[in-house]
Amino acid sequence: MEILRFIDLFCGIGGFRVGMDQACIENDLIPECVFSSDIDPYCQDSYETNFGHRPTGDITKVDPKTIPTHDILFAGFPCQPFSIIGQMKGFDDTRGTLFFHIANIIKEKRPKAFILENVKQLVGHNNGQTLKIIIKTLQDEGYHVQYTVLNALDYGLPQKRERVLIVGHRDPIMFSFPSPIRPFKPLSEIIEKKVDKKHIASDYIKQKRKEKHKSAYKLSIWHENKAGNICSYPYSCALRAGASYNYLLVNGERRLTPREMFRLQGFPDTYKIISNGTQARKQAGNAVPVNMVKAVILKLLPYVATSLDMTNLLREYEVEYNSK
Repeated sequence: MEILRFIDLFCGIGGFRVGMDQACIENDLIPECVFSSDIDPYCQDSYETNFGHRPTGDITKVDPKTIPTHDILFAGFPCQPFSIIGQMKGFDDTRGTLFFHIANIIKEKRPKAFILENVKQLVGHNNGQTLKIIIKTLQDEGYHVQYTVLNALDYGLPQKRERVLIVGHRDPIMFSFPSPIRPFKPLSEIIEKKVDKKHIASDYIKQKRKEKHKSAYKLSIWHENKAGNICSYPYSCALRAGASYNYLLVNGERRLTPREMFRLQGFPDTYKIISNGTQARKQAGNAVPVNMVKAVILKLLPYVATSLDMTNLLREYEVEYNSK
């Protein structure tokens, strides 16, 4: 079987890696992560526990020449400079310049393809100029680049989480972003039947919520926005790393457990959660939705894996032949 080598930058707890592993297994490919990096020691702990090696720390201290050769680069680079939650300083914020470390690695190592992920606000930041700089920087390295905004809710996960995905490839190929995959998994398959009482909201919070809102759903996740307005859906609003403790409540009564948050992001139950409640909430809130990035990876693999190229050509020939 063919081996596909990849690197996992700003890897967090490994959402891209889980998606890549699953996509490769479905296509009889062997995924091999040859380098990973994240500055958060708690994420490093989780990544090491689940994948067997510890990510390198600060990527700005790594010489691109020392990074192993790879086929695909993944990077969920820091979103704070472009998020409506932050001050939206973009490249004026030091974290915003971390993108250029990705660009330097791409310039030096020339992978066949890359997938980058960020918050959807990146598209409109600074009247679109920030994204134009990112796209042009990548194009200047000789890559064909496309971007779009995808929603995890459209790829089987009961979480409304919109993210911009930027895909680049060296060769001119007929890549297109994946069509929506519906329906999304029902909350009944996410929510745990028994939870520790520490997750139950106080009587004051529960009463306050129910005075303001009555849900139309038997099972729902209630969301309170910054203005104090309450709404509920048969899915979750986007998990947020720095949200208030009672930002999301199951049926307006209790907080999500770490396992439920990881499920909402598409992590399988085999994924080991080793951090405490606060760190687990932060990790889940910063993670990329596994199902969503897996769908993008599946569309890209035939153009990256040599062993899949001929299969696709034969399929196209068969369709053309049968249509005559």
